[in-house]
Formats: sequence, structure tokens, C-alpha cells
Amino acid sequence: MLLTNAKLATMDGSAAYGLIGDGAVAIEGERIAWAGPARDLPYAYRALENVDLEGRLVTPGLIDCHTHVVHGGNRAREFEMRLEGASYEEVARAGGGIVSTVAATRSATEEELLADALTRVDAMIAEGVCSIEIKSGYGLDIENELKMLRAARAIASSRPVQVRTSYLGAHAVPPEYKDRPDAYIDEVCIPGLEAAHAEGLVDAVDGFCEGIAFSPAQIAHVFDKARALGVPVKLHAEQLSNLGGARMAADYGALSADHLEYADAGDAAAMAKAGSVAVILPGAFYTLRETALPPIEAFRDHGVAMAVATDCNPGSSPMSSLLLSMNMACTLFRMTPEEALAGATRHAARALGLDGTGMIKAGLRADLAIWDVEHPSELSYRIGFNPLWKRIFGGAL
Repeated sequence: MLLTNAKLATMDGSAAYGLIGDGAVAIEGERIAWAGPARDLPYAYRALENVDLEGRLVTPGLIDCHTHVVHGGNRAREFEMRLEGASYEEVARAGGGIVSTVAATRSATEEELLADALTRVDAMIAEGVCSIEIKSGYGLDIENELKMLRAARAIASSRPVQVRTSYLGAHAVPPEYKDRPDAYIDEVCIPGLEAAHAEGLVDAVDGFCEGIAFSPAQIAHVFDKARALGVPVKLHAEQLSNLGGARMAADYGALSADHLEYADAGDAAAMAKAGSVAVILPGAFYTLRETALPPIEAFRDHGVAMAVATDCNPGSSPMSSLLLSMNMACTLFRMTPEEALAGATRHAARALGLDGTGMIKAGLRADLAIWDVEHPSELSYRIGFNPLWKRIFGGAL
């Protein structure tokens, strides 16, 4: 097809969104064949079926690069507890938090997990999302971690969306391994990674490096196995304190370090040197009523790419709206609307190691979002409003 009479926010890294006022996009098969000013459209593409967009804005399809959409149950009661004064850490140490979701996830079937997750995925797709990263981490035994990853893979067969999976066996210590985190890593987490990798269920390996989860040394043990298997890594780092997780992740050439509220300029420098993306997650900051801000200015100063994601999960970020995440990144963290949109497209793709999407550029996948807005800044400006007109996924409108 040929998209004409369109404003294009190509997000190709050039100034001002890579904006083209009167643009056209030629699509052949699943790929963008050509994109640019309408006046420069090659004659060879003019015979394609024309779709007149009547001046609408076209962006790359959005990418939610950090989610936990596959899980059992919810944690509304813990939401109440936090409002009554309990901290996230106090809830976790009292047997709530991640381990409460573990019980619900273990009791659910793969089919139940899939059906429940699809309700959240459908909300994401309705806002122009074309690619989603999905983590395990609520099974915390080999059987249930595999169950979660299979459900995540099944989403891509059930809906028109790309899925990238992350093995997050090092998310929390399950009750049966209380006070024995090293044994859990050796007896469950690493064997589970090997089993998931053998089954083709793992695109990346993640971990939670925090006082209530795992130390840098314990995460490094998992990352050593990932490196031996040839699987890229990423890390929940510096969310509640600074344990040096971001720098350790950078030492392993991590795709990304995520959260980063307690990161500092030294972390930013290490990430810049490694080329690791900083994944900004305002939903958790908002829900947990955090006060420490991620070092956005340091990331800018060091040239660290910043992605934006929902962190959709049942506890600390029960949010499925990437548009809302973009607004929060601007309002809470003072990111610009252009940085937020780049964070949900080009930089999000980089955080997942997706080379073939995230921009409007010849040769990339034709994953596009078409919006009823005048300017791309509106995507971050409005709250609770979805201006999506149509979505193109793999060349299909």
C-alpha cells in the first residue's frame, strides 16, 4: 500500500522528531519500501493501493520494552496497605509483594495466564503498540517459569504483536528458599534458564538487583550463565537503593538497565560506555510514591539512550497505557515529548535488541501507528485520551 497526505514523525534521530510535513510511505509485504516527502516519491511506487490519511500523523508503532503482563491474580489489597502507610519493602517482607503474585501464578494454568494477559495486551495494541517485552519471574520454580514463558510466546500467536521474552528467574526468593538465595540461584534459577533456553523461550535474561531480591554477585552468577548460552542481559537496577547493579550490567554489555531512580552520574557514564539503554519506568515511581528521581540530566550529558515503558505488573505498576507512561515521563521526570516518543519507539527497540523496527525508514518492518493529532507532542501531552486512528502491523492495516 501507499500512505499519502500524511505527517511523518520518522524518529530517525534527526532533529524535531524527524518530522516530514507532507509525507508518503510505500509498503511492500511486511517492509517499508520507501518513506519521505511526497514530492520525492519514486514513480515505481505510485501504482500501489493508495490510503489517503487526510493529514494524520504517522509514527513508528509503539514498543513497550518492559512489562510483566503474564501473571496470576492482582494485588489491590497491597495497594490499600501502602496507602495505609506500609512501604513496598515492608509489604514484601510481610509475605506480600512479588511472592503473593507467585502463589496466584503457580495456581493458574497456562491457558488461564494467556487469557488474562490478553486483556492487558489488547489495551496496549489499542494504543498503537506493535512490540511488547514480557518477563517471567512470578513462577520461581522451573515448571512455572516455563509456563509463563510459553504463555508469553502464545500471545504472539493470538494477537498481531511482536513479543520478546525475558527470563526473570532472579526476581525474588520464593518461600521454600527463604534465607537461602544462593541455593535458589544454583538449584532453580540457573537450571530453569537452561531449560527455557533449550526450549527456545528466552530472548534475554533479566534480574532484580536489590536488597529485597538479589545481590550483584548473585546476579552476576546468572549473567555468567546467560553469557555462556549467548543470551543478552538486562537488569532491574537502582530502583530502591544503589547497589551497583547498573555498573555491573554495563560490565556485561547489558541491553538495558531499568528503573534507575537511585542511579548516579557514574552509573550513567558506565552505561554510556557500554551502550546500555536506560529504561525509564514512571508507573512504578508513581505507584510507590517514590521521591528519588532518575538522573535524566546525567543520562543526557553522557548520551545514554532513554526508553520509556509501562512496567505493567500487578504490584508496583498496574498500568497498561504506554501513552500514560510517556506523559508521566514528561511530567514527573521532565523528559521532553520528543524524548518520550523516542523512548517508546527507537530507543525501546534498542533496549530489546530489535534492529528492524522503531523508526520509519526503508527496509524496516512496516509497524506503524496513525494518529488523529496535529503534532507528535500531543501523544505525551494528553492524559487518559487515545487518539489512535489505525495501526499497521507487518504491512497490514
